[in-house]
Amino acid sequence: MFETGSTDPVVQAFESQRDRLRAVAHRVLGSHADAEDVVQEAWLRLSRQDATAIENLPGWLTTVVGRISLDVLRSRQARPQAPLDDRLPELLVTLDDAPAPDDDAVFADSVGLALLVVLDSLRPGERLAFVLHDLFAVPFDEIGRILGKSTDAAKMLASRARRKVRAAERPTGGGREQRQVVSAFLAAARRGEFEDLLRVLDPDVRLTVDTPGGVVVTLGATKVAAGARLAAGAAALGRAAFVGGLPGVISWREDGTALSVLAFTVFDGRITTITAVVDPAKLAQMNLPDPARVAQGPQDAGGRSEGGEAVAPEHVQVPVRSRR
Repeated sequence: MFETGSTDPVVQAFESQRDRLRAVAHRVLGSHADAEDVVQEAWLRLSRQDATAIENLPGWLTTVVGRISLDVLRSRQARPQAPLDDRLPELLVTLDDAPAPDDDAVFADSVGLALLVVLDSLRPGERLAFVLHDLFAVPFDEIGRILGKSTDAAKMLASRARRKVRAAERPTGGGREQRQVVSAFLAAARRGEFEDLLRVLDPDVRLTVDTPGGVVVTLGATKVAAGARLAAGAAALGRAAFVGGLPGVISWREDGTALSVLAFTVFDGRITTITAVVDPAKLAQMNLPDPARVAQGPQDAGGRSEGGEAVAPEHVQVPVRSRR
């Protein structure tokens, strides 16, 4: 970005803040590439300013990075796309309603993905307020100025985001309630009951589907409910699971090949995100369990066969590659 060994005090001051600014942008946006672009834009804006007139340069730069990042988040809402982060952890898939695995490090990875999914589901203002305050200790009055809102409004946004994040950090807490919400959604999808679907979907629900033709993102309860047959098919042919710490479903075709992997984020009794992989090439790369080793018989979203017996749990690692 700059000449090596530059003696320009403005360059040196910016360089001293660059790693922190990149960290802020990455936490807000979830994309290393976007974070780099934001930091570059912040430098361009600084270069057009009289830096000697800026009383608090670190604070000024944080505000600029926050505003640029907010613009990027809002642009994503207008033109939905999949996150670009190239360092997603491996997913831990646990069939049935088995307890959390004993390997704390592996389980932490699954919680990490659940957290990423939740952050991606937050509204732009919620995400910015949470990241800036809870992760980087930016005062709420400054966050309010970035958002164009009052200090109290900024606090409320951060509080709502914090509750969602805490729910993701405790995927086993309230797990039965979350599975019940997913079960209600799948049952309504099978029956084609549109109003019942809307009751369990957050108005701003985000559906991300990884297909052979690329990643398709759908926003809003009405549109997601209208296309819920994918989830219904998965429920009919699959097994309940935890996918990356989130309640989900793994399904197979009759010939034993994987059909889909779905994960659901549930908050306050409603589904806020649905992530689905249906691309056969991606599914083939996943180390999914062998359906022949899974107990026979249809299984509902609570992880029970028709006979009422729970399927034996099985833990597997599912490598997830960057979605670009």
